Order: sequence, then C-alpha cells, then structure tokens
Amino acid sequence: MPQPDAPRSYHHGDLREALIEAGLELTRAGGADGLGLRDAARRVGVSANAVYRHFADRDALLSAVAERVQQQVADRMLDPDAAPPVSARARLRAVGLGYIGFALREPGWFDLAFGRPGALQERIDPARVPAPFAALSAALDALVADGSLDAARRPGAEWPCWSAVHGFALLALGGPLRGEPAETVQAAASRTVDVAIAGLLE
Repeated sequence: MPQPDAPRSYHHGDLREALIEAGLELTRAGGADGLGLRDAARRVGVSANAVYRHFADRDALLSAVAERVQQQVADRMLDPDAAPPVSARARLRAVGLGYIGFALREPGWFDLAFGRPGALQERIDPARVPAPFAALSAALDALVADGSLDAARRPGAEWPCWSAVHGFALLALGGPLRGEPAETVQAAASRTVDVAIAGLLE
C-alpha cells in the first residue's frame, strides 16, 4: 500500500478521477480543511499546475469530491448488502438510519458533503439532485405507491425527514450525544427515525 504522500500512477486521461480519489483521501479525516491543491497533486504525482487542467480552483475540486461523497451517502442509505426492506415504511427507516450511520462512520466526509458553506445548492436543481435527496425522495414515493402516505401530503415531505436525521447527526457528532456509548446513540437514532416516520404517516 502506498504511503500517504507517495505519488501514484494513473492511466492517461484519468487525471481528473485520480485527483478526486486523492481528494477523498485528504478529506476523509480532515474534512474540507484537509484538501489542498498541492497536496492532491503530490499524491497523484503531478505538478500543481496540472490540476488546473481539470479544476478551475480548490472550490471546484472540493465540489467534485463532495458530490462523490454524497453518492457514497446514498449508497449507504440504499445498502445493497442489507436485507431488502419488507415494506415501504421499512425502506424509509433504512434510508434514515443509513444517513445517520454514514455520518457517524465518516464525520470528515459528512462535513465536506453537507457542512461547508455552499455544499448544497440554495435550491435543489432538478437536473442535479443530490444523491441522498434522490434516495429519500424515492423512499417517500414508495410510501405513496403502497398507500401508506396520502399523495396530498407527499409534496415537501423530504424536508422534515431530512431535517430529523441531519439534525440528529449533528447532535451525535458535535453535540450532547458526542462521546456517548455506541448503543445509546444507536437507540436514540432509531427512536428519532421512528418518531419522524410516525409523524409523517399519522
């Protein structure tokens, strides 16, 4: 395995992807503050000027890395290795707990993807919906499809659901739940998601 600062080889034409991978490594522990263009270039084994062929500046690279992390969040929310949810309600529960689980496991990436200024657009662009938002939306649509959620209550349902799990993640990472035993945090996470779903479907 290469040392953290060891240059790595990449196939011609794959420099953009190699820089994103380097950005993922740099931000995993340090969040957005851990990413520097020179550091990313050093890890890939190119000059700092080479980075500008693919990214206009540090913010552009940060955005590309954050988008990749958001896809990883969505993958955790729709974990293919987990047992298939037995109902639309169970699917929504898995989506919520998956979001929290990713935040607890990867706080640096979570901060990069959702915590830094400008991490998400001021408005959700239909052409570039963040992957976690899409996963949540699909789970809510499934509730309508199986009759659990009245179609009239579907518009905007993403916001209370996302607020519940995102707020819990912040409390667990840097609030009063920080440092609590893992089983205590997990039990509180489960209760938060269950209460949010119950409120949505009541």
